[in-house]
Amino acid sequence: MTAPEKAALSRELADFLIELSIALHKHSMYPEGHPSLAPAAAGVTRRAAHLFEERTTLALGVARQQLVIEGVATDAKNPLLSELAGRLHRHHLGAVTFHRGLRVTEVADVLKTLAVEAERTGQPLGLGAPEQLRAWDHVRLHPVTYERLELLQADDQAVKERGLRSAQLWVGLARAALAAEALAADDTPPPATEPSMIAKAIDDHPKSAAYDQVIVGYLLQIADELKHTGDAEAVALRRRTSKLVGALQPGTLRRLIEMGGDNAQRTKFAIDATHGLAVDAVLDIVRAMADASHKTVSDPLVRMLSKLAQHAEQGTAEMRPQADIALREQVRDLLEGWTLEDPSPDAYGLALHKMAAASPVHSAQLGQQAAEPLRIVQTALEAGVLGFGAWRAIERLVAERHVGDLVELLAGPPVGGGGADIGPLWTRVTSPDVVRQLASIEPPDFTTLDRVLPRLPVDAFEPLLDVLGASESRTTRRGLLDRLTHAPRELGPLIATRLAHESPWYVTRNLLLILDGLPALPDGFRAATFIGHHDARVRREAFKVALKLPAERERALLGALRDTDPRTVRLGLTAALEDCPASALPVVAELAHNAGTASELRVLAIKVLGRVRRTAALTALLQLVDGGTNWLGRQKLAARSLELLAALMALGAGWRNDVRAAALLALAGASNDPDVRSAASSIPRTTAAIGVIKR
Repeated sequence: MTAPEKAALSRELADFLIELSIALHKHSMYPEGHPSLAPAAAGVTRRAAHLFEERTTLALGVARQQLVIEGVATDAKNPLLSELAGRLHRHHLGAVTFHRGLRVTEVADVLKTLAVEAERTGQPLGLGAPEQLRAWDHVRLHPVTYERLELLQADDQAVKERGLRSAQLWVGLARAALAAEALAADDTPPPATEPSMIAKAIDDHPKSAAYDQVIVGYLLQIADELKHTGDAEAVALRRRTSKLVGALQPGTLRRLIEMGGDNAQRTKFAIDATHGLAVDAVLDIVRAMADASHKTVSDPLVRMLSKLAQHAEQGTAEMRPQADIALREQVRDLLEGWTLEDPSPDAYGLALHKMAAASPVHSAQLGQQAAEPLRIVQTALEAGVLGFGAWRAIERLVAERHVGDLVELLAGPPVGGGGADIGPLWTRVTSPDVVRQLASIEPPDFTTLDRVLPRLPVDAFEPLLDVLGASESRTTRRGLLDRLTHAPRELGPLIATRLAHESPWYVTRNLLLILDGLPALPDGFRAATFIGHHDARVRREAFKVALKLPAERERALLGALRDTDPRTVRLGLTAALEDCPASALPVVAELAHNAGTASELRVLAIKVLGRVRRTAALTALLQLVDGGTNWLGRQKLAARSLELLAALMALGAGWRNDVRAAALLALAGASNDPDVRSAASSIPRTTAAIGVIKR
């Protein structure tokens, strides 16, 4: 059998990356206006247009020395592509996304922006203002946020070159995976780069080709690094990466394997992983490989490999190294010669089944403590009788923290034909003490909690609220919060009771967030107590709740519009778009006119004015558009701005019949500026009009 050929980029993708690298290099060498720059930008645009004939989006993942595009990692030894990856990495960028419709002017501006060396200016793009990364319609730069991560500690004098690279690879993977987490508003201390936290971040991240490609790029480099080194830092990297793979949900791991290129590159990655990762992680990757490649790993073969892994981890001193070598050899042989849909069919599968079923003497006790009571419960269910012995086994499973196995048994297909009533069993596993046990461990058993949540009685939510308020782990609080926001409406009175007691700001904020997610608010609840809170994050959630209460809506809207927090003001303006009372109109007009207000908020305030059919709104819009008179005494428009375009669109949509508005619209219609003319003649419900405002 021969090893699979190394996966490679398609010719079109390779040409695009090389063209991009050369163009960026030219923009870094030549001054602005040099005759070589425009053709370079045009060449990149032309290559991209060819690629967009078969796709609408092109995502480019960034690692330290490699790029990942459509699941394939570039060669780290290619000087052009390595330099391109390094420049993007130094700007703290995790990915770049190009969209169909890319223009030469956009490419030129992006190249000009990226050409400024981050190390020379000390201002990486990824650490700058978010609007700087979204300055183009068809190009998006995705930052990787670094400042909220704890870097791995290392003695700079003692760390060898290989060890330093191992640490850098792990920190790079952590930075990429936790980028979204690091942007959260919570001001708690930064999280450590623990494998379980990184796995949770990858599992929870919305599906994104750019994000997945960055993660895959680091995993490919880590697997290759573990294949060639065995020092102390590599051992630590192996341990962390193995824990990460084991903590990932099967669906996430399969998605990453599928992103890892064609079958040849996936196979290379899996074979490299067999050299360095722990045996349980190797098995997880084999299962994911089978799913991604639409192959079958038979149950007897899985059990056989699992038994080898068990020997490799828990066998005698003499047996462990032999089992470890045997497992890795079997996996490599399987991956390199995987041609059948089922690699262990017919008689061979039967032989494997018998071999896997045979238990060696030294491991006869492994897992017995959990398996024996579970088997008793299963037998009782098959017999249709839950007697004293069955309940004693159930309590033993609860006491020994094997509730997950019990819930899996109950949630599976009915066993046997006895027809045992499992209602009391569900009552037991959804009782408050069991729920507290599942939530109190670190990290919580979210898999089991997700299975029992739909069946929880109201009093069983109390332990979840207790852990939410007491836990110091931000990951735990976020996981519980995501689940409690989908709680039944009956939880409302419990939340209201807890809010009546003084708590830390983040507890109050989280309780209000849960309350906002309930199908209905509890009777008699008032959010006015919290809209004056000293912390903006609490006020913001309180305003969300108050805006749902008819008796408090108008007061809450005015409070949100006058708040010092821009995000709260945006919340108020968004609510005013649906219904703006007369009392709020002067505040909205003031926001629209205030030059010190962020442009985004001013435009949103103008949109509110455009929807209100009141004279005061018309007056405010006219003031925004009217630029006075020129030196000949003729009326002129205000200076071109996003606010002017938005105000013209608002006048055109609702006030064309007004004499003053018609005069200003006619003046705009004769403007030399195409955007001004377009704004004066368009109605802001179309996509084209929205694009005008964004430009």
